[in-house]
Amino acid sequence: MTSTQDRPVDGAPAPLPLLLRSAAAGWSTYADIVVVGSGIAGLTAALRARELGSVLVVTKDNLSAGSTRWAQGGIAAAIGPGDSPDQHLADTMVAGAGLCDEAAVRTLVTEGPDALQELIDLGTRFDTAESGALQLTREGGHHRNRIVHAGGDATGAEIQRALVAAVHRAPDIEVVEHALVLDLLLGDDGAVAGATLHVMGEGQRDGVGAVRCRAVILASGGMGQVFDATTNPSVSTGDGMALALRAGATLRDVEFVQFHPTVMWLGDDSRGQQPLVSEAVRGEGAFLVDHDGRRFMQGQHELADLAPRDVVAKAITRRMRETSTPHMWLDARGFGEQKWTERFPTILASCREHGIDPVTELIPVAPACHYASGGVATDLDGRTTVPGLYACGEVACSGVHGANRLASNSLLEGLVFGRRIAADLARALPEGREPAAERRTPGLVDPAVVAELQHRMSEDAGVMRDRDGLARTLGAVGKLSADSRSIPCTEAWEATNLATVSTALLLAAQAREETRGSHWREDFPDTADDWAGHLDTTMESDGRLQVTYTRSTTPRGTNA
Repeated sequence: MTSTQDRPVDGAPAPLPLLLRSAAAGWSTYADIVVVGSGIAGLTAALRARELGSVLVVTKDNLSAGSTRWAQGGIAAAIGPGDSPDQHLADTMVAGAGLCDEAAVRTLVTEGPDALQELIDLGTRFDTAESGALQLTREGGHHRNRIVHAGGDATGAEIQRALVAAVHRAPDIEVVEHALVLDLLLGDDGAVAGATLHVMGEGQRDGVGAVRCRAVILASGGMGQVFDATTNPSVSTGDGMALALRAGATLRDVEFVQFHPTVMWLGDDSRGQQPLVSEAVRGEGAFLVDHDGRRFMQGQHELADLAPRDVVAKAITRRMRETSTPHMWLDARGFGEQKWTERFPTILASCREHGIDPVTELIPVAPACHYASGGVATDLDGRTTVPGLYACGEVACSGVHGANRLASNSLLEGLVFGRRIAADLARALPEGREPAAERRTPGLVDPAVVAELQHRMSEDAGVMRDRDGLARTLGAVGKLSADSRSIPCTEAWEATNLATVSTALLLAAQAREETRGSHWREDFPDTADDWAGHLDTTMESDGRLQVTYTRSTTPRGTNA
């Protein structure tokens, strides 16, 4: 990579654990390739990689859990009449606000249709018209109907079903459920030699163990639980990003956390995973109104209610502040009962479960944490800066999303880059190596601090940010992250990971003195050309995080 401007940014004020403190490994096993995560990215990679050797899939919950099954909207692919990969690329680049890697986006949009077809061949049942052709719809930021969906608004659940069934048909893929990967085992050269994990199981594999391997594929999802309210499931505690940092990998652009504009508002006291109202609802004609019934998105953007997510989230937040109200409204009453039942049965059931009938009533909505556009920095083949460590899906920063993810590109990214990782491993599966003696200092964060951490992150590092709030919360998180004598357990390991990724996010958000994409600085409201680059975060040998700004002139993945 070449650059015109590299400069360090102030690092974290307090050290973080270099390793999760745990009991010694009580058991061990071997697999050629370990896949961490069981969503669309991980299972796609696993199904492809099984031809190369033994594959072990490690998943934090059961095989069907994770973020993929919650995806409502669908998969974006340029397969409709009049559409093209170039048009899909253009929409993605615009949404990414100047920070997309064009080579990565071109890879996504050109390989996407074939990847989608492979998913269909695997048994995924997408919705079709009477003619048998795939039904296509639109979402925010797209100028064409190119969103493929299943079960109306249950696309993720259907994809997960098909992938899990394929894994069950593959006896050469071993699955370990209810297992949290703690840290990587590294060789003397810093390359992957294996991983430690904790299994909530019975028999020989219970408690902390070690897996020796030749490569690790991180597909562990995002970090939504950093905030009070999120669309992410409870398992999304940033484990993969934190693990990668501790192993020496680079995180890129973690300040860009997308807040979905239309998450059902359940009250000021509601915490954790919140019900998503897919923007496909707006794609079918629903619109936003304030408490006076005014359509406030008119004039905000050429696509109005279908503007990119950062535009809509900011507009909703701004209108909430102007009117001193905790939410806005989504009006989809024009659909009628039949359309709601056929097109959005999952959302309809969720609304009614919470006492709202969208057929006749407005839906209260507010932005909530949804998707991390940044993550572990990778090249076009999913390789990280640690030899033998790959990453794909939400845990990764492939360069596709830039400063703001275009709707329904995430499932496609998991498909395309999961396939590319397997192809790269087929070209050169790393040699196995012995784990080096562990020299990293272990530590733990007290799980009792998580609620305060989430509250502070939501207050000062959510949709709206400024220097004072970020500095205040960074100092508070530093104190909350002090090493505790907590007993090693899942809650303490998750708390440590949340503190680690929160610190990384705060440092990057503090450093980027502009507003771009999903990063909104009230004290720097304009987009600045000087910030048309990336913030890379690494962990120093003392456990402090260091952030470096790079103004890139060469797209990643070109090996220039």
